[in-house]
Amino acid sequence: MQKRQLGKSGFKVSEVGLGCWQLGADWGQDLSKETSFNILDEAFKNGITFFDTADVYGNGKSETLIGEFLKTIKTPIKVATKFGRSSDVYPDSYTKALLRKSIEDSIERLGVKSLDLLQLHCIPTQYLIEGDIFDWLRELKAEGLIKHFGASVETVEEALICLEQEGLLSLQVIFNIFRQKLVTELFPKAQEKGVGIIVRLPLASGLLTGKFNKDTTFPENDHRNYNKNGDAFNVGETFAGLPFQEGIEIVETIKTSILPSDLNMVQLALRWLLDHDAVSSIIPGASSGKHVISNAQTSNLEVLSPQVHSALIELYKTEIHDKIRGGY
Repeated sequence: MQKRQLGKSGFKVSEVGLGCWQLGADWGQDLSKETSFNILDEAFKNGITFFDTADVYGNGKSETLIGEFLKTIKTPIKVATKFGRSSDVYPDSYTKALLRKSIEDSIERLGVKSLDLLQLHCIPTQYLIEGDIFDWLRELKAEGLIKHFGASVETVEEALICLEQEGLLSLQVIFNIFRQKLVTELFPKAQEKGVGIIVRLPLASGLLTGKFNKDTTFPENDHRNYNKNGDAFNVGETFAGLPFQEGIEIVETIKTSILPSDLNMVQLALRWLLDHDAVSSIIPGASSGKHVISNAQTSNLEVLSPQVHSALIELYKTEIHDKIRGGY
């Protein structure tokens, strides 16, 4: 597993991390504690040293499971968590007192003395603009409750607002083959500021695994069902904002026209992300230890050829860009 620096003032992270939303079982299939521990253990064994979670994933369940796992290992794991989407604060009740309480609760669940990285969790744009919440983060960092802070955002506009804040370590963004404008509109500015990039939804809710077809359906409580058109939250969080059927057609085009013969779709999608030097870590989720192992191995794949990169850029321009829905 290769390592990268998270921001100029941050710490080393595995370039493939682990997204831990699924450990909270907020949607889709509920994972048993045994399965969750297997996922975390396989991640650790395969060199993944960066876990990403949030206080609202399972109402603290994901953090609690990670905290229990951390007690079983001796090598440190960096854990990033989030604040801002719980029902007591979202969408318009942000206070320093509630931020402090959330941080203290996360510290207790994770069993640590302070948080490695606390990220704002897709909070409304107006609060990013006003900026008071960043003052609170700087104060709580000075107190030692958090070591670093960053922001998880929905749009390039929000990311650029956050980049103006002193002390911002990282931005967590939706970035994948379907959402390429960040390469030119955000990444150069983030690199100039020394801010790390954490990539969520690297496989576009599984669409870029290549395992779905036009007849694939999802359970009623799966966001790939109830949020496919953005009815519950930002549509970009589901299939990167693409209509499912059109996404299937684009994946088929990639399979038949662009995918190298020695790679599968997951390897192509993840390696493409890692070929961007602005990216610090990608955080695919996993529903089994087998998925974790496969994702981790991407770190050691060869860089994609210039021809593959050019073909994917052209596909984005001609077939994808105009189909993306929602703020981006």
